[in-house]
Amino acid sequence: MTIPVLTLTDAPTPADAAVVASGLADYNEQKAGYRDWRPLAALLRDPDTGETLGGMIGKTSYGLLFIDLVYLPETMRGQDIGSRLLAMMEQEGVARGCKSAFLFTITWQAPGFYERQGWTEFGRIQCAHDENARVFMMKSIS
Repeated sequence: MTIPVLTLTDAPTPADAAVVASGLADYNEQKAGYRDWRPLAALLRDPDTGETLGGMIGKTSYGLLFIDLVYLPETMRGQDIGSRLLAMMEQEGVARGCKSAFLFTITWQAPGFYERQGWTEFGRIQCAHDENARVFMMKSIS
């Protein structure tokens, strides 16, 4: 038998990612008996051009909503847009059968915003090079 080659890269191809995602999905389906992973996004778009200006990207899977990426341009902050986008994500999570939601942020990003929306910190990992930390947060949404 030929020994497989182990490769470390900072540029996995779409095909690389597809093999890993598909393999994991197949394994999870085998163990859980079902497959329910679905992407989810709540986007902020320019009304004239339809161009995406910001938003939230995540997924739902096994009764959990995971919010992965969040960005709003500075000019759009403080106008309740983030709260509305987050509510959209949570409502769709509930519609998909999710009972809980989780995300992580950084101390200088938005933990206070999420706390004001009813999210609770459940863990923290210190960043290696400064006083900041990754903040893990959750919320019951059922």
